Amino acid sequence: MSNNVEELLKKAQGLLKGHFCLTSGLHSDTYFQCAKLYQYPDIVETLARELAGKLKDVEFDTIVAPAIGAIIFGYEVAKQSKKRNLFVERKDDVMQLRRGYSLAKGERVVIVEDVITTARTIFETKEAIKEFGCDIVGVACIVDRTQGKLNDQFKIYSLLQSSPVTYEPDNCPLCKQGIELVKPGSRKKA
Repeated sequence: MSNNVEELLKKAQGLLKGHFCLTSGLHSDTYFQCAKLYQYPDIVETLARELAGKLKDVEFDTIVAPAIGAIIFGYEVAKQSKKRNLFVERKDDVMQLRRGYSLAKGERVVIVEDVITTARTIFETKEAIKEFGCDIVGVACIVDRTQGKLNDQFKIYSLLQSSPVTYEPDNCPLCKQGIELVKPGSRKKA
């Protein structure tokens, strides 16, 4: 499926090349703009069905997705998995479970994200729901850029594992070359 995901991203103009500031604050020459996929509900349904298939042996009750980028995909994975769907969102720059949503103590949760690089948003989502005493049994995504660095903290189910080069902003050769930096993500601050 990974080659197919990459092709679908290219087709939807969601695999970008250039000089990007990722949501994590790192710089990269590659950016996965999964929101471009959301223009095509049939593609989203196909990818969500594939990811739901990867989760078929995971015992869980609810999908929780971070706003804004993963809301649509989280919903579709929940639909394909026949599970409940919630999302967390930022208020005062902090991820929160709002809108009257709640989780039961011991409820088994899979966090669904579109792209994971440093997992900062995953950790923020985890923090937002910890007060409920739920059990996070996995993390699922379209693109996993973590290169296995989080294997000791989360079980990650992904459709595409990618290892584009990332740079700390202070040591970015793209900055040194004077290539314009673009920040396509939705988060205001890294």
